[in-house]
This record gives sequence, structure tokens and C-alpha cells, in this order.
Amino acid sequence: MSRAPLPPSPWVFDPAEWPDDDCVAAGADLEPGTVIEAYRRGAFPMPHDGELLWWSPMRRGVLVPGDIRISRSLSRSVRRFTVTVDESFQEVIDACADPSRPGAWIDSPIRDAYIGLHRLGWAHSIETRSDDGALVGGLYGLSVGALFAGESMFHRATDASKVALVALAEIVGDGGLIDTQWSTPHLASLGVTEWSRERYLDRVETLVDDPPPARWD
Repeated sequence: MSRAPLPPSPWVFDPAEWPDDDCVAAGADLEPGTVIEAYRRGAFPMPHDGELLWWSPMRRGVLVPGDIRISRSLSRSVRRFTVTVDESFQEVIDACADPSRPGAWIDSPIRDAYIGLHRLGWAHSIETRSDDGALVGGLYGLSVGALFAGESMFHRATDASKVALVALAEIVGDGGLIDTQWSTPHLASLGVTEWSRERYLDRVETLVDDPPPARWD
């Protein structure tokens, strides 16, 4: 899926002006050019109490693709499920946005923005399927150069979201980086570590101008 060029954003994301806090700005918009510019500068949108906020965590969760940890049980799950790419983006984001999930945060404006970015070739999904083709897990996010910014994942079967992450690490490959925003014990068990904001921004500055993985191109 080729990427459509985007008009420049009128909003400026300048890390030099950000506070020493995970939340760095409020307002702006969710136009494609604005969202991509934010990621290029190390920020991402996440609403809270109806307000559009922009975040750049002081301790950023990242996964170096070659560092992903695949246990024996996960290795069996990788063989048990089928993985597809960009076949059911809307189904994946709707599953991630399910309001009954703990910590659900994806509202209608965010959903619509990322569906639009998918149509423009910037947002991608990885789907995990059972033997009958049913969607049982997956993830979605943005590909900006060699950076894949993961947004959310879900599962309806054991290990289904983990299998999607394994597939993502293979696609992103050596030289790329997967941004998980924050780390959690679950993500840490899969190889996610924390970088300082400074380290993350230094790395992203070059990553976003590198060629994207061939699978997204």
C-alpha cells in the first residue's frame, strides 16, 4: 500500500518546549499531517476526559525487534495461528476500542483519524486468526520510516496478541524500532524495555527518515 503525501500541519511539536511530564501538549487536531508530524517529533495523541492531549513519556516503552522474547508456549501459538496484514484494519481498531475493556481510551475521533491514516497508507494492522479464519487477536499502529508506533492490541484467544507482536517484530526487522508508548509487566515479559525521553527522541530523529519495511511499502 503506497503512502499518500500529506499536507504540512499548522501545529508545531517542539521537544525543546516540552515539560518534564508525560503529557506535553493539549489541543491541535487529528488531521493526517498533524498526527504524522507529532510522531516524527516523538509525541502521540491520546484523549482524556474528552480533551485531546499529546504525550511523550519520560520513560518510553520500546521493543528492539531482535530482542523479542518467544517462550516455548508462544512458539507453539505462533504455529497454531495464522497471521494476516492489513486485511481487517477497521475490525482490529474496533476490537481495541471496545469500551468494556479495562482502560479503554480510543474514542470516535481517534478511531476515525487512524482509519483515515490507514486509507492513506500510514496506519497498518496485523491480524491473528484461528483455523476457520476468525479474528482472534491483533494490533494496529503507524509506520513512519523505520519506526512502527504501536497504538493498541487485543486478544480473544490465549497468546493471540503476542503472536501479532511476533509478526510485527519480523516485519519491522533489524534497524527498526517498535514504540509501545509505555511499558507494562506484560510487555516487559516480551522484551519491551524503557528508554529515557532523550534517548528515544535521539533515535527517532533518524529512524523516521529511514526507508520503511518492504512489507508496508
